[in-house]
Amino acid sequence: MKILSGTSNLRLSKEISKKLKLKLVNTNIKRFSDGEIFIEINENIRGNSVFVIQSTSNPANDNLMELLLVIDALKRSSAKNITAVIPYFGYARQDRKVAPRTSISAKVVANLITNAGASRVVTVDLHAGQIQGFFDMPVDNLFTTPLFAKYIKRKFNNKKLICVSPDVGGVQRTRGLATRIKADLAIIDKRRPKPGQSKVMNIIGSVKGKTCIIVDDIIDSGGTIVNAVDALKKAGAVEVYVFITHAVLSGDAVKKIKNSKINKLIITDTIDTSQKIKNNNKIEVISISSLMSEAIKRIANSNSVSDLFN
Repeated sequence: MKILSGTSNLRLSKEISKKLKLKLVNTNIKRFSDGEIFIEINENIRGNSVFVIQSTSNPANDNLMELLLVIDALKRSSAKNITAVIPYFGYARQDRKVAPRTSISAKVVANLITNAGASRVVTVDLHAGQIQGFFDMPVDNLFTTPLFAKYIKRKFNNKKLICVSPDVGGVQRTRGLATRIKADLAIIDKRRPKPGQSKVMNIIGSVKGKTCIIVDDIIDSGGTIVNAVDALKKAGAVEVYVFITHAVLSGDAVKKIKNSKINKLIITDTIDTSQKIKNNNKIEVISISSLMSEAIKRIANSNSVSDLFN
């Protein structure tokens, strides 16, 4: 087994390889002056199972192309099999047609990864579970719910908790966390006038006098979460903590979070946000390196991955 890292999240790749007690594959990845990407594998990987770690985060297209070229280089170097480990799967929000004559971009990306030569995909908290069906190969979709539940039990043991879904689509994820920490469930009914904007309509469930735990897979511009927190506070919530897997944090999202009524935003390191959130004490990072390294080890040893979440 060998671990190879792309350039999108080298920090996470190093943590994973350290836990697996393996060195990262010696790889030369560079960009020409016109933006073209050059990949060179500097060691023999013939007959090896190779795990390529690369989030397709911003710049999404560059990081996706880099992943495809690395997979192709490994295929041409006679790797036995290639697993694309994609902590953050970009384009996942475009998983269906929301209007006439639009692309189902998540399916296009799945086709690209398949045709490049990957034999398996490992990812974390896909925005839509049905994206697994876009691939004609095994897909392991890892969940951060156990990590969040462990954190909550350790930090909020004596608080009156309620888990809040930021929209109807996230109810299943929120219920999963609520079950683990034995908390009640509330749902925010919102309307989205246009992409990146949302308006809270109603809160289904009583949050008065309680500590609210909002859980979601992605925070992008931050507007939706800030509006949700304001609505919960108006409804009588004592504190609001937000747990997010993928911290896209585009535009002035970090500034919005800092100036909001959020008590704390807890994110994972599927996307490298170290520079963005520097000196922001409202944001805390939980590493998923242990979860991913254990999943990689189980796949390499042909053991069950789903047992990780039982």
